Amino acid sequence: MSLRQLLPPRLGRAPSATENDRKGPSLTLSLRARLMVIGVAGLAAGLAVGGVLLVVALGYALERTVDTEAFKTADAVAMLVTENALPNPLPVAGAEVRVQVVDAHSRITAASINADRLVPMLDRDKIAGIRDRSGTYIPGRQLGVTGPVRVVAVPAGPPGDPQTVLVAKSMSDVTHSLKLVRTVLTIGFPLLLVLLAVVAWRVIGATLRPVEALRAGAEEITGGTRPGQLPVPASRDEIHRLAVTLNGMLDRLEAARLRQRAFVADAAHELRSPLANMRTQLEVAQHLGGRTDWAAVADDLLADTNRLSRLVDDLLLLARADDGVPRPRRASGPVELVELLSGVAQRYPSPPVRVTPTAVPAWTEGEPDALSRVVANLLDNAVRHAAGEVVLTVVASERADPGFHLVTVTDDGPGIPESDRERVFDRFTRLDDARTRDAGGAGLGLAIVRELVRRLGGTVRLGPADADGGPDHAAPRPRPGAAPAPASGPGLRVEVRLPAVRPPAV
Repeated sequence: MSLRQLLPPRLGRAPSATENDRKGPSLTLSLRARLMVIGVAGLAAGLAVGGVLLVVALGYALERTVDTEAFKTADAVAMLVTENALPNPLPVAGAEVRVQVVDAHSRITAASINADRLVPMLDRDKIAGIRDRSGTYIPGRQLGVTGPVRVVAVPAGPPGDPQTVLVAKSMSDVTHSLKLVRTVLTIGFPLLLVLLAVVAWRVIGATLRPVEALRAGAEEITGGTRPGQLPVPASRDEIHRLAVTLNGMLDRLEAARLRQRAFVADAAHELRSPLANMRTQLEVAQHLGGRTDWAAVADDLLADTNRLSRLVDDLLLLARADDGVPRPRRASGPVELVELLSGVAQRYPSPPVRVTPTAVPAWTEGEPDALSRVVANLLDNAVRHAAGEVVLTVVASERADPGFHLVTVTDDGPGIPESDRERVFDRFTRLDDARTRDAGGAGLGLAIVRELVRRLGGTVRLGPADADGGPDHAAPRPRPGAAPAPASGPGLRVEVRLPAVRPPAV
């Protein structure tokens, strides 16, 4: 039984999209379908609320129209009652209108030709319950008409003989109109929703087509069927900006991948050299047997081991700088640069390394080990290529840039062409005249210098040695065993600017 079979399902590998597709159709709707469902559902809710409001508003408006006509008739009859000029029967317009005039004892004193002359439309309590200029509903069967009837009451007559004019108007036309509107809305709204759903489906599909193109392009790039870039839509909208952003991300990922491959290849190449030397020496020593000078072999192996250890330390430092994870800073404090340079320079012979004395102390804030590493790497590089001597100088902030001390390392070697002065800060970069294993360089020293100086808040740049009074190239003092410098060589000057701080209180 395999390990995967022993693992519970939640600890196993997550199924890929292709595996999910093979399992059958998913119940999850696509983005296009979800957008259409949400849009159509919201539109249906809006249309439903709008339809209800339309019917209510239309019914209210028609009711007000009926009341207006009924009150107009009631006011005309009330004027006749006041003038004691009631005709009998009362004249009305339309067969759907009934008019009665009742006294305080609910007796009918006058009525229209189609109104009941014995039973009033409303009894005394209902008449009293009707507010001023308002009405009420009664069943149409009381008056012999179909549908509900709207009844309004208007007081009339002198105070000594109060009477009430009752006007009833059939609401069948209003009911028929509302029913027709409700029918139209009930049939028309679903058809409208279907039409809008079709339009929304097409519009959303057209809108998401660039997204699908991005997805297809990403799948092709992931599958390796084509390199590089996602299709960018012509429209200057959010999808266009997304495509541009994703292409920028792909470019950065590709650049990072190439840098990583180059880093791994160069690291493997550099590590292979000392390992090959060690293996060769051991094989030769094993072949010679008793004739082997094991003391010399041990010295050679120790030298290769030290070189290998330095290379591994450099690779680890640069790898930690690349991972982007913030790390706790080591103990740092004020460091006097002249004293630091003098201490590092003591590890090298004099000549070729010489520290220019200065009377002004230069204090900076940082990790002493990191600063020593910066100076040591610069000195290693300078001593390796110097023809006569290497000069270390510190210029305090009062004489250099405000707020920064200037540390210079100047040699009288062949120098670096201006076009290559930025490239040499790249990792594993060695110029053609420096590609020698015997020199011991792996092309990481300046890259580490730039990274450490950046962490300390400073900058580093290269320039010709004679830009600001470097060593005298006319008559250099050659160190024993060094190759003579070219007569026209400009030398090299490395300038490191480090933040200046106040000297510590004593």
